[in-house]
Amino acid sequence: MDVKAELKSQITGALADAEFPLASPEALLAAFPNGGDTTCEAGEVRLRAGDAGGVLTADDFPFTSAQQVADAIVDRALA
Repeated sequence: MDVKAELKSQITGALADAEFPLASPEALLAAFPNGGDTTCEAGEVRLRAGDAGGVLTADDFPFTSAQQVADAIVDRALA
């Protein structure tokens, strides 16, 4: 599995129990098991949920699925 796919898998797994839609950055962070400290790692890449604000905008919300969150964060962070 490549780095992007592994990170997306970890993010969707971390959000498996989240209740969607997530309408705000605060709701997104609260949905992660360790809040902003939730960390996903693959290869030499490390992403913290708390850093998602650096790649997401208000226009991204609401998120309707874990896959949508994973795609937005990983695709932008590793662009």
